[in-house]
Amino acid sequence: MADPSSYRPRPGEIPDSPGVYRFRDEHRRVIYVGKAKSLRQRLANYFQDLAGLHPRTRSMVTTAASVEWTVVSTEVEALQLEYSWIKEFDPRFNVKYRDDKSYPYLAVTMNEEYPRVQVMRGHKKKGVRYFGPYAHAWAIRDTVDLMLRVFPVRTCSAGVFKNAARTGRPCLLGYIGKCSAPCVERISAEDHRELAEEFCDFMAGRTGTYLRRLERQMAEAAEEMEYERAARLRDDIGALKRAMEKNAVVLADATDADLIAVAEDELEAAVQIFHVRGGRVRGQRGWVTDKVEEITTGALVEHALQQLYGEETGDAVPREVLVPALPDPVEPVQEWLTGRRGSNVSLRVPQRGDKKALMETVERNAQQALVLHKTKRASDLTTRSRALEEISDALGLDSAPLRIECYDISHLQGDDVVASMVVFEDGLARKSEYRRFQIKGFAGQDDVRSMHEVITRRFRRYLAEKERTGEWTDGEEPGAEPGAQADPGTASAGLAEPPASTLTEDDGRPKRFAYPPQLVVVDGGAPQVAAARRALDELGIDDIAVCGLAKRLEEVWLPGDDDPVVLPRTSEGLYLLQRIRDEAHRFAITYQRTKRAKRFRSSPLDDVPGLGETRKQALLKHFGSLKRLRSATIEQICDVPGIGRKTAETIVAALAQAVPGGPAVNTATGEIMDDTEEPGQQTGSPGAPVSTGAPDERRGQER
Repeated sequence: MADPSSYRPRPGEIPDSPGVYRFRDEHRRVIYVGKAKSLRQRLANYFQDLAGLHPRTRSMVTTAASVEWTVVSTEVEALQLEYSWIKEFDPRFNVKYRDDKSYPYLAVTMNEEYPRVQVMRGHKKKGVRYFGPYAHAWAIRDTVDLMLRVFPVRTCSAGVFKNAARTGRPCLLGYIGKCSAPCVERISAEDHRELAEEFCDFMAGRTGTYLRRLERQMAEAAEEMEYERAARLRDDIGALKRAMEKNAVVLADATDADLIAVAEDELEAAVQIFHVRGGRVRGQRGWVTDKVEEITTGALVEHALQQLYGEETGDAVPREVLVPALPDPVEPVQEWLTGRRGSNVSLRVPQRGDKKALMETVERNAQQALVLHKTKRASDLTTRSRALEEISDALGLDSAPLRIECYDISHLQGDDVVASMVVFEDGLARKSEYRRFQIKGFAGQDDVRSMHEVITRRFRRYLAEKERTGEWTDGEEPGAEPGAQADPGTASAGLAEPPASTLTEDDGRPKRFAYPPQLVVVDGGAPQVAAARRALDELGIDDIAVCGLAKRLEEVWLPGDDDPVVLPRTSEGLYLLQRIRDEAHRFAITYQRTKRAKRFRSSPLDDVPGLGETRKQALLKHFGSLKRLRSATIEQICDVPGIGRKTAETIVAALAQAVPGGPAVNTATGEIMDDTEEPGQQTGSPGAPVSTGAPDERRGQER
């Protein structure tokens, strides 16, 4: 715990101007970002008597080891810079709203030649019109199904569209009148785009024009005694009205507004947003956050506005934003929103009328969301806490292991030996911390030796960097020894590693392997546990507990013990260990299968410089198989379009050095396959593997 007076700036150093400040811990990680109208006055509040600080603020300033600031010209610039740094550094003491779900949107891909209507999630793409968000994807599909009667816009994927264009036959929707079938040119690209724009106009709330036009057409058809056409138009009008009923009218027509409500207690806050477009509620979303700092309702609203509109521009920011309390000061936030939209935005608290009544509805939703979240979390948190306490008691630990790392080895009959490391913090998976290793210290199958290598590589790296700065050097992959070449088989899971050039000493982000665990779990019994303990002892690490979980009887093994620890089958601690072990096994198997598939797809032609995929396909299509290509002369290879003599000579040399495999065998019948084809190569499909075992047999040999 640091003393704030040890890093307090000297009097007169802090400027009396707007700016953004950052608190960093002893490892130079940014732990808090804030903005201020006057940096001098704001920072002075952090360096008063600790007894007078809010407990969360006191925890932040005692965790920090330094403070720095950046001066800006206006409060609007400070707001923008604060948002950028919170997104970049993800400080642990800042308010961070967690989306309670990944909300689906109804999207119209106006950036394509033939716009498509579909359900989309995730980040918004340029040139795509979005409507929503909706609570459920099925609600979008129901709405689209009703509207396709009137606006038969394309909904098929690119593959289905291309196949229909190739065969000259539309899909089922084209036959039943719910698609205008631009794939077979029943409608031109210009007319289809106009249809998609009408669809967007209707979804945006401009409904009266289309309903009146259809009613007029229905009356004309009836007068001309075209009763079938009139009936069809009547059904279209009914479909549009049913689609409109799904979004009840709540405000005056043409009202575009977002209503934001906050429900909070001492520890947490829930935010609910209703999106009103054209006087109708078009979407709803909610967030929940831990109040890790002392914060007012106005400040919570300001953070919600940053997250809601930080990446939005134009019409995505409505003309009116209604909130329960205004940020202090409100002018910079309102100016920032106006800049995002490109025109004036009204930010205010509703006082009376329909908007006040709707705000009360949004507030009730926020209260319910907070109650539901606390109910779920209380139950889940209690279970996780009990599980960690049971593990601590069973293993004789001094405290509950808040960070647990689990390692597993995977291979297929000794080939492609890899290892995985998964991390659980406070009983929850921390997937951004997952790592995978390629065993390179030896060849063959030896789980014990592999475990020793992985543990050694992981903690040697930790010790080397801890000795210097507590952070990791740039440009090395996890598991590589200091100064060694990066290990291509070692990378984080799911998330791409940032470029080495961005992982500087002062960027404030935690580097890889920055935190040691309180408990190391290995998948295996006494031999694997002994190997892991020996690796830690050789590195001089004696403050990390080790255990193993054997699959056969789910026994927990400790180093040096002749008998395992047996936890009750109903134990929450055993269930947590099983989840961690199974996750490590899944992660290792996934990596091992990926490496094996990549090896099976390899070909001697891959080593020929300058020979791309197109020319490899042309070679194998021309000769029929790799074996025939290997027996071809240079002149015969030169006959292939795009292959010159120099390239042909290189191909002949590469194939001469490659060792051909044995004959391919059909494992179901024992029959030797046609010798014109080689294992791992099929006519017209270079690199496609031939199975060497039935699926169930291969799965049984995999570990």
